[in-house]
Amino acid sequence: MSTAPNLILTRLDVQRLERLIDSLDEATPGVLALQAELDRAGEVVGHDEVPAGVVTMNSRVHCREELSGKDYHLTLVYPQDAGAQGRVSILAPVGSALLGLTVGEQIDWPAPGGKHLKLTLLGIEYQPEAAGDFAL
Repeated sequence: MSTAPNLILTRLDVQRLERLIDSLDEATPGVLALQAELDRAGEVVGHDEVPAGVVTMNSRVHCREELSGKDYHLTLVYPQDAGAQGRVSILAPVGSALLGLTVGEQIDWPAPGGKHLKLTLLGIEYQPEAAGDFAL
């Protein structure tokens, strides 16, 4: 597996995600992985300082799975908002792996059957902070 990229997170996302983690049991799937991602954040910035090419909560992203060449358009959401087509929970393995990535970076993420897929972040189609939507 490749080295995990450096993460940029917003203070507001970190605060909201820490509240989410505190409200859940440690045994809830995805909680420990999300906490590990928050712990390895390289930079925590204000919501008005985050670069437009960084994945934040409620961002819609365009990414490609490198082996198959399949493109995905995903929106990173809180668990209660997941389930609809393309809406990925922050507690899903790919959800927590996307948080804080910058356009052009790659991640390895676990797929069913124990194999790992390589996902490249091609673009941010919508980022709440860049759009001035700080209440999402």
